Amino acid sequence: MSGEDAQHEQQGSAEHRCQERMVLVAHLRRCGIESERVLAAIARIPRERFIPTALSSQAYYDEPLPIGLGQTVSQPTIVAQMTEALELTGTETVLEIGTGSGYQTAVLACLCAKVISIERHEALSREAAARLEDLGVRNAFLHVADGTLGWPAEAPYDAILATGSLPDVPEALLSQLAINGGILVGPVGSRALQHLVAVRRSGVGYTRRTLGGCRFVPLIGKAGWDDEESGAS
Repeated sequence: MSGEDAQHEQQGSAEHRCQERMVLVAHLRRCGIESERVLAAIARIPRERFIPTALSSQAYYDEPLPIGLGQTVSQPTIVAQMTEALELTGTETVLEIGTGSGYQTAVLACLCAKVISIERHEALSREAAARLEDLGVRNAFLHVADGTLGWPAEAPYDAILATGSLPDVPEALLSQLAINGGILVGPVGSRALQHLVAVRRSGVGYTRRTLGGCRFVPLIGKAGWDDEESGAS
């Protein structure tokens, strides 16, 4: 294949991926996602870059995909629903619990001023950092730690997103929310099944609403699950 042919093939592949993202965005609209900012972020981020090469043909299916170490990248409707529930305007500092492959991190980075993302698996964090750097994401800062305890050094946070399941919302995370209007979104429940919840802090109190049923891999940590059994997300 000549250099010119290879260039044309790459351009064709890029155009095909762009079309796939737009089909996905249309699907998300039909599923009830209304935020134009969230939809634009989904349309912008190449999901195929955040999953194993062997699964690249499934990049824009609306389903979770394995990324290794018992972890998954969440299905696009869940990513969009959780992100929309954070109500980001562009000025916020966001804490993400569970970097995974970095896909959700990249979506958040499009929508806020700064993302602090915590991952307990060093290998996943390192790979995610490389992907984000390659895509030119400069406002996401990754750390390897127990995410169930948050990241107090950068608190308070305007928003916190948990990308794995918790038995309940940890006090450590609630205490790191901004006092006036900070919001936390994440899956809470048993290992087998959870409900996606949104908790907003207002002064010394909290309001909580349920967004629907879901199933995520567990967040392992001192304020989460205490062993390595996995669920599905």
